[in-house]
Amino acid sequence: MVGSSHEALHRIFQKDPALLTRALQRVLHVPFPEPHEIAALNVDLTEIEPVERRVDTLLRAETDEGTYLLVVESQGKVDDRKRGSWPYYLSYLYEKYRCEPVLIVITQNSATARWAAQPIRLSFPGWHSLTVRPLVLGPDNVPVITDERQAEQDVPLAVLSAMTHGRGPQAAPILESLATALKTIDPDSAAVFVQFVDSCLADPQAKQMWRDLMTAIQYFWRHPLAEQVREEGREQGLEEGREQGRTQAKAEMVLRVLEWRGIPVPEHVAERVTTCEDADQLELWAQRAVRATYAEDLFVEE
Repeated sequence: MVGSSHEALHRIFQKDPALLTRALQRVLHVPFPEPHEIAALNVDLTEIEPVERRVDTLLRAETDEGTYLLVVESQGKVDDRKRGSWPYYLSYLYEKYRCEPVLIVITQNSATARWAAQPIRLSFPGWHSLTVRPLVLGPDNVPVITDERQAEQDVPLAVLSAMTHGRGPQAAPILESLATALKTIDPDSAAVFVQFVDSCLADPQAKQMWRDLMTAIQYFWRHPLAEQVREEGREQGLEEGREQGRTQAKAEMVLRVLEWRGIPVPEHVAERVTTCEDADQLELWAQRAVRATYAEDLFVEE
């Protein structure tokens, strides 16, 4: 289980390594050669001396122009210690593998992105013995994907968009388009991506909306985060059996989606939803709630 946004931000590239080279080419417009093969490597850079150093994700990319090591670092905040550790990582990896290392930093914070993008120059002014220029992926250059078709064309990139931009007023269309796109890929991969996004959403409202969307399309119940939600449900008195508990949770979720989207819910609509015991019907209403203009739109075909 991915337990933090730090882990999710770099591990998505382990799930889909080709996403990293696409991000370099399309987001940063870096002419990185097209890989024939990408393989994950051991991230442990510990030396014989008792000093442990680890990168977040390390990939080897085979291209027509040679072999490259893609060093991915997930950075949550400014950390000036990286002025020493990042050059060390690159020098060590080149010495160990005799391949050209490429440092990519990914962050959810614009200020951290600007800091990380600054070249690290070691030596005296006017003569730099070593210069490190990280490539940075962050909220200022990762595209905001709110179109369903665009999300379906590159689901991992849409996941990265949600992980990077999933806050504020733009969260709803980003998460909704991704939720639709996830239906087009295999369920196991979708469940992993669901977990990545959930780990990165710091906005409580956005996180709750994401969980509601995933409950509606049944992916959320496939991974360990579901147990947390079920436990929360039990604490609220949903101990009358798994099926009944899930039905009540879905009813609450339908109303919560409408509330999150700022749609007034008349008393008669709330009563009809909360008294419904048909799980399939509630799932249908949940899907309609994502796009409804009025609360009554839940029942438009009825």
